[in-house]
Amino acid sequence: MTSAGNLLVLNGPNLNLLGLREPAIYGTATLDDVEQLCLRVGDELGYSVECIQSNHEGDLIDAIHAAREGCDGIVINAGAYTHTSVALRDALSAVPVPAIEVHLSNVHAREEFRHHSLLSPVVSAVIVGAGVNGYRLAIEQLAWLRK
Repeated sequence: MTSAGNLLVLNGPNLNLLGLREPAIYGTATLDDVEQLCLRVGDELGYSVECIQSNHEGDLIDAIHAAREGCDGIVINAGAYTHTSVALRDALSAVPVPAIEVHLSNVHAREEFRHHSLLSPVVSAVIVGAGVNGYRLAIEQLAWLRK
């Protein structure tokens, strides 16, 4: 199958602990499970998918900057940086690539500080509370946006 394009899946701080960290909130799927799902869904839709996880804000910003060349969409679960990082927001708004913000849990049903996202105003869509399936939905949405 000819590639429909390239997608970047970014996972921020503490997401390397998926499956171990608060499974009642985040589920039992591991980061590897999430990445395998993204690769599989991307392949089903004809996309090449690159997955990056970092606990370091600058690494995520560098990956977003690099997406300016040859990337057709970004799925980002910035973790706690969602609520604190003007730098990530600025990087997303500086790159002319559609992005979808994903949160495994329903952040609006959690602590007050999680209710506000600095990223939401600069992304194409936000998916919250769908668990790991949120990544599938985000990739499908990015493919739909390209039609």
